[in-house]
Amino acid sequence: MIMFHRKLLSANISVLSRSKHTIAKSSNKVFASPAAAVADISDGDTLLVGGFGLCGIPQFLIEAVKEAGPRNLTCVSNNAGVDDFGLGKLLQTNQVKRMVSSYVGENKNFEKQYLSGQLEVELTPQGTLA
Repeated sequence: MIMFHRKLLSANISVLSRSKHTIAKSSNKVFASPAAAVADISDGDTLLVGGFGLCGIPQFLIEAVKEAGPRNLTCVSNNAGVDDFGLGKLLQTNQVKRMVSSYVGENKNFEKQYLSGQLEVELTPQGTLA
């Protein structure tokens, strides 16, 4: 697996990709738009999503991932967002297959998908994520 770092404005998102993409050391990691920053995220990729609660999350990048439409994503984050904000947007569109998080308590879509067996969940202590 290769880790890609994308930075846009003050928010960041990292991708652990199963594909064989590479970024040269001298490659510019600043993109002109959120869509350009997430263009090579593919079905089945793992997203490491920054922020704490709903503060400091890469909301524009999450929206760009939603619009790009990759499916079966694994998201690793402090939380699963709320119904219509943060990672909740990706849960609404059933783009997340697996969630690794330390807190998941305020998202009804998350609850429904987990209880129906549609969403895999791994609860991880906050200190382990940090």
